[in-house]
Amino acid sequence: MRVVILGCGRVGARLANTLDSEGHRVSIIDRNSDAFRRFLAEGFNGEAVVGVGIDEDVLRRAGIEEADVFIAATNLDNVNAMAGQIAQLIFRVPRVIARLYDPIREEVYQTAGLTTVCPTKVGAERIKQMLDARWERGEE
Repeated sequence: MRVVILGCGRVGARLANTLDSEGHRVSIIDRNSDAFRRFLAEGFNGEAVVGVGIDEDVLRRAGIEEADVFIAATNLDNVNAMAGQIAQLIFRVPRVIARLYDPIREEVYQTAGLTTVCPTKVGAERIKQMLDARWERGEE
């Protein structure tokens, strides 16, 4: 699988390292070249591209035209949504996923056809499940 990831923070880098170790072809984009040194594994075989992920030339350098998957995982909702839409609408990447922290924005972009994941909702739901489990066991 050919994967392009935008954002080499903890989530993007962890995903890039995992997919790379599984044998997938991975490119990761970040504005800050230090992020590659800080977060990518020493044996990372993928490609690290310095640039802004909403720039079509940067996306092309990262191989988006051949990508099976594009994942926008920066810490900026607007960048992730815009990059996801560019990947989806301009480059016709078959699978696009954007991380959005704001649940309201997530709903808006899902309505527009963008596949999203919202750590805010996922985290809150997981904590609620943990509380419910304790309550069911009779713990307070």
